[in-house]
Amino acid sequence: MCLAVPGRILGTEEREESRLGRVEFGGIVREVVLDLVPEAGVGDYVIVHAGFAISRLDAEEAERTYQLLAEMEQAGEEVQRPAPEATDHSD
Repeated sequence: MCLAVPGRILGTEEREESRLGRVEFGGIVREVVLDLVPEAGVGDYVIVHAGFAISRLDAEEAERTYQLLAEMEQAGEEVQRPAPEATDHSD
């Protein structure tokens, strides 16, 4: 399964014939290759997969995605599986 997540571009630079950006993902900042979205600039939201920005999206869509990810995280925390009971077969 592949997962692409939205992030906001904080800054860009050219390096070794590639365009790179500092992109924020919920407080975490990573370097991302922006070559596939040449129209993206500082302040824009991009969808990132495997270190590459693959498309731009508007702020409303990014917010909806963040909300869905938060709901998924909360649902995962609410699903508690009981620990398997230890059985002693040493009788």
